[in-house]
Amino acid sequence: MLMLLVKALHIVFIASWFAGLFYLPRIFVNLAMAPPESVAERARLLLMARKLYRFMTMLAAPALALGLWLWLGYGIGWGPGNGWMHVKLLIVALLITYHAICGRLLGRFERGEPTRGHVWFRWFNEAPVLMMLAIAILVVVKPF
Repeated sequence: MLMLLVKALHIVFIASWFAGLFYLPRIFVNLAMAPPESVAERARLLLMARKLYRFMTMLAAPALALGLWLWLGYGIGWGPGNGWMHVKLLIVALLITYHAICGRLLGRFERGEPTRGHVWFRWFNEAPVLMMLAIAILVVVKPF
């Protein structure tokens, strides 16, 4: 019973974290498109981005902790025939890196440093979608 509760909470926190990972780069697209003279628009977008980054960081912590609990505490993904878990953990490491890159990009926007164009951010925004798709397939199908 406890394992099912941990698993359910893990799914909820993961979904919530991903919502932030999907939306923050969209704010970056808007920041990259905002003209430098539109101070109020940039300030509003930066405020939204800062709040979202803090919130998604608070969601990532329990998502990762609950995932570790399932993996280490209940042995999910251990033993033969669980190679999928190694790939999933690699993708989770990439997601953590993506999250950190988002924080660095936010810092650059806040400091007014040059960033990439809006088209680059549109493509950057697709990375968590692909990683979520890969993780869902790995967890459900367990191909190896």
